[in-house]
Amino acid sequence: MNRYQQQLALVRQEVGKSVVGQHQAVTGLLIGLLCDGHILLEGVPGVAKTLLVRSLAASLALDTKRVQFTPDLMPGDVTGSIIYDAKTGEFQFRPGPVFTNLLLADEINRTPPKTQSSLLEAMEERQVTADGVTHPLPSPFMVIATQNPVEHEGTYPLPEAQLDRFLLKLELPLPSRDDEISVAARHAAGFDPRDLKAAGLAPVTNAAELAAARAEVSQVRIDAPVLAYAVDICRATRSAPSVALGVSPRGTTALMKTARAWAWLSGRDFVTPDDVKALAVATLNHRIKVRTEAEMDGTTAASVIANVLATVPVPR
Repeated sequence: MNRYQQQLALVRQEVGKSVVGQHQAVTGLLIGLLCDGHILLEGVPGVAKTLLVRSLAASLALDTKRVQFTPDLMPGDVTGSIIYDAKTGEFQFRPGPVFTNLLLADEINRTPPKTQSSLLEAMEERQVTADGVTHPLPSPFMVIATQNPVEHEGTYPLPEAQLDRFLLKLELPLPSRDDEISVAARHAAGFDPRDLKAAGLAPVTNAAELAAARAEVSQVRIDAPVLAYAVDICRATRSAPSVALGVSPRGTTALMKTARAWAWLSGRDFVTPDDVKALAVATLNHRIKVRTEAEMDGTTAASVIANVLATVPVPR
């Protein structure tokens, strides 16, 4: 394990000082940062989604902002707007909250598609264009959008084209009994989720070190048979009889990226078929649209991926 891998292991320990039991989500967020991708977090209220993002930003010494997406939110409230400066007599661009390192788009499905789509340029091009002028976003930049899976009234489901731009979809489960006891004990002892410094969180790395780690991840070897295996998995979802929309080529490249990051975090400089399998559900789950009749029979995107993994030949 080299220096950068040790630092990210320390990040997980730091986040654990404030967030209990969400180890897989922490690892998923780190993979997102290593792959320069965006994350969709799904979980019921109260499972520490916001706290998780704030804790990660604190341990990485990154700037973070939170936007509560509501039905009346306008695109300019996210990306920024052109305002008139009475002192200079000129129009100036006022940056919105998207100009940060980690943007928490809370309950993104509560705002209309017009505002949802305002994030597309930022997510894909890492820039915002206003009045014909392009404004670059800081690096690193990652959108972490949350959704509540149990409420559908008054929501606007993200279209498939926008879902495809999220690298991973992570589901935050309810804590186990032991974890919930630990959470309750921390709060009983005076833990304040709004004061992370008091919880003992401290930066253990920074953006420059993260960039160096990304460079190492990009050098992880993925041999032709393993690359073909990832392609075959994605192609198999397109021909599954219960699927209306399978994984796009963007999903194929995303699976390659996440498998590389997982291999690197595991201390290897090459990707194995098991790395591809380990990240398949989180990387592909939100990119598959199941047919309505199959969905009524209990078929889910995760079950489609499980069936594909069981049938696609594994390279040796």
